[in-house]
Amino acid sequence: MQLINIGFGNIVSADRIVAIVSPESAPIKRLIQESKDNKVIVDATCGRRTRAALIMDSGHIILSAIQPETVGGRLDKTMTQEEIN
Repeated sequence: MQLINIGFGNIVSADRIVAIVSPESAPIKRLIQESKDNKVIVDATCGRRTRAALIMDSGHIILSAIQPETVGGRLDKTMTQEEIN
């Protein structure tokens, strides 16, 4: 199981991530609101502005305060290291 840092000491399983998206579009805003209503959201922003939403295979949404490109880059590094081993 590979772990990925999503900012401010918060770590998630890289194997469970389905998508990393920007929270700016209307469909993603609706998805986030529905997740809040259903209590399947994890706010890992530490009070900062949400810059990325990680959609997990369990249906949970994790909010992060770092850019989707940064999370994706960390995910790429994790996958590259996994391929080496």
